Formats: sequence, C-alpha cells, structure tokens
Amino acid sequence: MTAMETEQAPREAAGRWRPLARIPRFRSLRLHLLSWVVVPLVGLAAVNLWTSRHNAVETANLVTDRMLLGSARAIAEQVTASGGIIDATVPPAAIEMFDTGDRDSVYYRVQTSGGRLLSGYPELPAVSGTTGTEKAFRGQKLRLRSFSHPVVGAGADSPVLVTVGVTLEGRNAMVRRLWLSAFAQQAALVLIAGFFVLIGLRRGLEPLLRLRDIVRSRGNVELEPVSVPEAQTEIRPLIEALNGYMDRVRAQMAAQRRFVANAAHQLRTPLALLATQTAYAQREMSVQSREEALTAIQASTRRLARLAEQLLTLSRAEPGSRRPRSDEIDLTEACREVLERLAPVAVDRGIDLGLEAGGPVLVTGDRTMLGEMIVNLVDNALRHGRPNGNVTVEVAERDGRAALTVSDDGPGIPEAEREHVFERFYRMAQDGVEGSGLGLAIVREVVENASGQVTLSEGVSGGLVVSVVLPLRRVRKRSSSTAALSGPGR
Repeated sequence: MTAMETEQAPREAAGRWRPLARIPRFRSLRLHLLSWVVVPLVGLAAVNLWTSRHNAVETANLVTDRMLLGSARAIAEQVTASGGIIDATVPPAAIEMFDTGDRDSVYYRVQTSGGRLLSGYPELPAVSGTTGTEKAFRGQKLRLRSFSHPVVGAGADSPVLVTVGVTLEGRNAMVRRLWLSAFAQQAALVLIAGFFVLIGLRRGLEPLLRLRDIVRSRGNVELEPVSVPEAQTEIRPLIEALNGYMDRVRAQMAAQRRFVANAAHQLRTPLALLATQTAYAQREMSVQSREEALTAIQASTRRLARLAEQLLTLSRAEPGSRRPRSDEIDLTEACREVLERLAPVAVDRGIDLGLEAGGPVLVTGDRTMLGEMIVNLVDNALRHGRPNGNVTVEVAERDGRAALTVSDDGPGIPEAEREHVFERFYRMAQDGVEGSGLGLAIVREVVENASGQVTLSEGVSGGLVVSVVLPLRRVRKRSSSTAALSGPGR
C-alpha cells in the first residue's frame, strides 16, 4: 500500500462512519425514554384509528342497510290487490325515516314479479342479496336495498319487489362521527399515558438526580463513597462504579502524597551534602583538593540519581498508581536479561553470578515492575554479598507456582530484623553498605501487587536467601538444563 493509499484509508473510513454521527439523539434521558414509550404508542394508535375507520364504515353501512330494509318493508306492507288491481301506496314514514338533517335524497321503486312498474323511479338500478349495495344513479352514489313481499290476491304479479336507495350524506356523516369519537379516545389515551409516563420518569429519575446533586456538592478532595439508598437496581451498578473510581483516585492521591513526602525527606540530606561539597570545591585552590572534591560530588550525584530512581520505582509500585496489567512474562528470560545487565557489577566485585533454571516459567503481571523487582533483588545481593563470593538466581516451578530465589554468601540479616527490612528507608545499624533502604520495600510492593509472597531466610552456609513465589500463567513440563551467567569462576 502506498503512502497516499495509507492516508486515504482513514479518511474513507471516517467518511463511512460520519453519517452515523448525524443521527439525532435526545440530550435528555427523560425525553429519550418518553419517546420510546409514546412513539410506539402513537404508532399503535394510528393502526387502531385505521381499523376504527373501517369499523365505522361497517357500522354505518349496517345502520343504513337496516333503515333501507325497514323503509322497503314499510312500503311493501302497504301494497294491496283488489279485483285484479294492485295498489302501491308509499307511506310518508318510509321516506321520513331518512330525514336525519344531512339532506339525503331517497329513491324507490315498486314492481311486480313480472317487472311491471307499480310506483317510483323506473330507472332505479335493481339489486339483489341480503346486504346493501352501492351504485351510481343520476350522478350520485346511492346505497340500495331490495325487499320481496308476497301480496294476497295479486296472482301472478306476486310477490312485489320494493327497492329503496338513499344518498350517502347521512352514512358518511355517521362514519365521521364514529371515527372522530375513536380519534378523541385514542388521543386522550396517548396523552394520559404520556402524562403518567412523565410522572413515572420523574419519580424514577429522582435517585439519579440525587446522585448528581451529591457529586456536585462534594469538594475537590472529598472522595468518600456515595450512598443513595433509594436507588433502583439499574442505577446501583453506576453508583458502585463511581465509588470504585473514587477509591482508585483516593489510593492514587495517597500514593502521590506519600511519594512527595518520601522524596522531600530523602532528598533533603543528599542535596544539602551536594551543596556543601560544591561550595568546598569552589573554595579549594589546589588542583588535587579540587579533584577530590569533584570526585566526591560525582559519587554524591550517582547516589542521588539512584535514590531518585528508587523513589520513582516505589511510586509506580504502589497500588493505584498504575493501571493493572496482565503481561505474559517468562520469568527465566527476565532474570537472564537482568543478570546480563548487572554482570559488569559482579565482575568488578569478583562475584560469581549465576542463573539456574529448568526452562521457561510463565507468570502474569506488569512486565516493567517485575523487572524492577528482579533488579532490586540481584542488586541487593551484589551490594551485600561477600567480595569474591557467589550470588545465585534460581527460577523453578514448585507446587504449581513460580519460585524465584536469590541467594548470596554475605553477612545475612538477623531474624529479628527480617520483617523491618521491608519497611521504607529502614537500614540496619551495622550495615556499612551504601543504599537508600528502598530495595526490599519495592520488592514487597511488586510481589504483593502480583498476588505473590516474598520471604527471607538464611542459606545453608550463611548469607541471605530471598524467596519470591508467584502464580503461574500456565504449567509447562520442565526440561532438565542449567544456564549460567558467570563472573569469575563460573
């Protein structure tokens, strides 16, 4: 892929996703929830209104058909036969029953079974069946219904067929009234539902608003857990997450305060000593005395840099100061890298530095901090070990856990002081080795953060043995091999 294609790909990806960003969203949770309730309800109401109109038309047709049947029956019952003459008199009530104020026009026709017209409009369309039928007549649409009625004495002209038709003004007016009534009911239902949903949302969101007010009322340094007893089940995870976040912030702030206090306390004396040595070097006139002063300044600067490095490492090792990591680490390879880096120090002191491992030992944790732990363990062993002595690092799997052991042949640590040496800046009174007193404190912090344990013991031939046990990433079968990085003699 060319550089131009590489630059164009993100722009095309951004262009594909940009329309999603324009999808409208409610900023108000109340309106968002209300819309999810009311919009489907309005849709259901619209469907119900459509079916209501259909039902209204069916009802109006049924009423109109019954009125037409009643009118046709009333006319048919007035048809009489006497002496071969059929008399078809239309009663006024048969026409007036359609006088509903909608100005409908009524048409009728009375004919014999042979088709002879007795009364009415001869061109009125004929219909059949038991339900009304709509047909056009004189430029108008009519609803028509026929009724067959036998007439005593009519002979072959019996039965007579009466057809009555009426315009649709009254029928349509009835449809509108029925539909508007249904519309009013549906609109009232939606409004009432929306009103009660708003009330429910208001009461339901009260714990969330109370949580907002509690958080707003807190000061900049108030990080105590938030409690909203009336909070619903759905809001409690938010409160728990907020309290967990404040716990992490509180731990991080405490770690920062401890670091600042430790740094201020520990850096004060070296800085004062460095200032004194600098002033002394400035006053000295002889080259030899100035060289000695500069050498002392250089040594003090190295110690100060080491102290600052240890303080920063301790700050990073404290809980809450770093995001937890789950790197897969080969403890054997990590120890090999540290020993290669510290091999020159071992050579300078004539110490035989070696690594004994039975193959890869995988653990999970923060790669950087576990590396710092190994550096501090080996550095302590080289500092306190006997010159021209031995320092051995062993990595193995024991009882389903990773075991790291660093042993030296130095003076060791009395049992009464083994717990104290894990304290920050603690140094034994008879210890003449330069150091900050932070090495083992860093080791303990890192090991505990990795869910492990660290212990001190005395070696078989004296000296100090530091044992670290960590959870395994996964168990692998070891191969019997021994690797060594040597100073003199190994």
